[in-house]
Amino acid sequence: MPSLISVKTPPNTTPLNILIPAIQNGSTNNLRSPSPLRKRFPSPSPSNSRAKRTSEKVTIDESSLDNPDLGPFLLKLARETISSGDNPNKALDYAIRASKSFERFSGSGQELELVMSLHMLAAIYCSLGRFEEAVPVLERSIEVVDIGKGSDRALAKFSGYMQLGDTCSSMGLLDRSVWCYESGLEIQIEALGDSDPRVAETCRYLAEAHIQAMQFDEAENLCKKILEIHREHGHSASLEEAADRRLMALVYEAKADYESALEHLVLASMVMIANGQENEVAAIDVSIGNIYMSLCRFDEAIFSYQKGLTVFKATRGEDHLSVASIFIRLADLYYRIGKLRESKSYCENALRVCAKPAPATAPEEIANGLTEISAIYEALNEHEEALKLLQKAMKLLEDTPGYHSTIAGIEAQMGVMLYVVGRYGEARSSFESAVVKLRASGESKSAFFGIVLNQMGLACLQLYRINEATELFEEARGVLEQECGSCHLDTLGVYSNLAATYDALGRVEDAIEILEYILKVREEKLGTANPDIDDEKERLAELLKETGRARNRKGKSLENLLDSNAYRVKKEVTKRRSGFGFRT
Repeated sequence: MPSLISVKTPPNTTPLNILIPAIQNGSTNNLRSPSPLRKRFPSPSPSNSRAKRTSEKVTIDESSLDNPDLGPFLLKLARETISSGDNPNKALDYAIRASKSFERFSGSGQELELVMSLHMLAAIYCSLGRFEEAVPVLERSIEVVDIGKGSDRALAKFSGYMQLGDTCSSMGLLDRSVWCYESGLEIQIEALGDSDPRVAETCRYLAEAHIQAMQFDEAENLCKKILEIHREHGHSASLEEAADRRLMALVYEAKADYESALEHLVLASMVMIANGQENEVAAIDVSIGNIYMSLCRFDEAIFSYQKGLTVFKATRGEDHLSVASIFIRLADLYYRIGKLRESKSYCENALRVCAKPAPATAPEEIANGLTEISAIYEALNEHEEALKLLQKAMKLLEDTPGYHSTIAGIEAQMGVMLYVVGRYGEARSSFESAVVKLRASGESKSAFFGIVLNQMGLACLQLYRINEATELFEEARGVLEQECGSCHLDTLGVYSNLAATYDALGRVEDAIEILEYILKVREEKLGTANPDIDDEKERLAELLKETGRARNRKGKSLENLLDSNAYRVKKEVTKRRSGFGFRT
């Protein structure tokens, strides 16, 4: 399930192995959600799991499946093979044959055994990096369960939804992952009631998924429900409640409600101190430092960071990535207050840790650190060094399943930097690769996708690919209108760029109508005398002068104004230099 922050799981915890629900004697009462924080499916070997995919199909003797004792026997063999760390492809063979056998007898009271075998089969597929093949298996496990036959069936179906949500999250399909968790939560609440502690665990899963999908209002409501369940069961001041307060603080920080975030972090810290959780207290100190920095209380932020740094160095070692993470935060802080030498020094300290991290450090964690350091180097105008770090981060992630969206974000960041240094062809290629990955991962309707399209359009303009830029701006406009609204600054920026391209293509009337709408919105929000709207006024005045018209101050319907189907093709494009600039 969505691995977002290390709130409950200690940083040195070994990642979970294959998740196999235990179903014995027809009961699924043990089916409950595991830790919502470590959801990566580990590869069975250090080598690339995708390269180990077997090309040959498993051959099954259909006649042998008629024995009702074969399914349990094969399921036992599959479990023993996994436990022994033997060839995972052999375990996969056993699991496939077991599920085929149980399918034959599913109508004779073996539905739960079938579900268990399907869950195991999907988990093995995931451990081999074959997430696409795990999805239909889990969908089948959900389909065969009739929740009207008892609570054990309901909880089995709940387990299927949660495991499917994990798999979709690993594939980067956040929207579908959220839907799966919501479906599982509904079934669990119906079976256990809405105040059961296990419901709180599932709410935590779902809240983390909403945070990952940038849906903070939904995450806040779930966190409030979790804390209410803790109060009902007298779990106030427990470690679980402290962890959930940290999650709530993360939501408030994302919503820029820093005072509320600080309040929850302080309460969580008090609980951790009372329970002797030194490492967790240090992690909370770092989070408190982040809040202080957002509030521009820099001295208090430095003090909090240094407290956390001292503990992490003593308990985890100076080569641990948590130490590098604090170095990065201090580098950012010193950059903000203008101490550039200190900022660069902390970046170099962080890079030394990333170059030789502690054993068993996940590649994606190193890549995340390199990306953050790159952003600081970019702010210091050292673009070449920033690009090198982003390239290293991409190389670490390129063979890791489920990180297509992360790689797309890195490529978009590289595109921006390449654009800034004037390497427009490379910038366009980087943006194009990011767009392809975002489409493939189901994020083609996000605001971030719209912004990437806008940036790619700007790179196309620099390469004189006007028609391509126009198509990109039009698509970006549609996405941002849907996600942000027609009056959002990002949307207005795309409108301005689109008007400029229309002008370059000779579609003067379209450009004028868009500019009139932009001016109308900006004047309503900023006032007619605000200098920020002078640029649009000058552009509009120039076009109106050319067409011999005066500005129409009557409000127009945006639906009529920006009809995406009203694409009028000019046979001859007026070859004149546009007086428009473009907004990034």
